[in-house]
Amino acid sequence: MLGGIIIRRSRLDITLAILKIAMDGAKKTQIVYGANLNSTIANKYLIRLEEKQLIEQKGSIFRTTDKGREYREMASGLEIR
Repeated sequence: MLGGIIIRRSRLDITLAILKIAMDGAKKTQIVYGANLNSTIANKYLIRLEEKQLIEQKGSIFRTTDKGREYREMASGLEIR
């Protein structure tokens, strides 16, 4: 909330934030706080990103895959703001 105005982020914004945080490996807690999400929403995104092979989990660490890095680069380049 910014001065009484609610700012919603797109799914793409959240996805890119998660991929960036997990670039060098991150625990779920780091992703939740870094992407400013609650645990339930973070779980949904992490499951979806794993299904799409954009992120992988090894133990308690999530890491962006090569496919995820390529996706992030392409999506970041296409962002119109």
